[in-house]
Amino acid sequence: MFRRRPLMRAAVVGGTAYYAGKKGAEAGQREADQNAAIADLQAQQYQQQAYQQAPPAAGGMSEDSIEKLKQLAQLHEQGVLTDAEFEVQKQKILQGM
Repeated sequence: MFRRRPLMRAAVVGGTAYYAGKKGAEAGQREADQNAAIADLQAQQYQQQAYQQAPPAAGGMSEDSIEKLKQLAQLHEQGVLTDAEFEVQKQKILQGM
């Protein structure tokens, strides 16, 4: 009878240690998952902030529109177009953006 108790005690201690180790590993995995989720959220927030702080796009005028406006201004300066004709043509080019 004296022999059984040390074996039983060793079995209980071993089983307890195994269970504690298993639960510790599960807790570590949960913590690692939480850290990964937090890192993902922080990365998303950083991307959103960078997107919001990005400078707005250019005026949206194409090179062709700019060139037409320059030619129109030259014609107006040369006296080929009157002020009214210049304004009408300029509005057409600007609305065609």
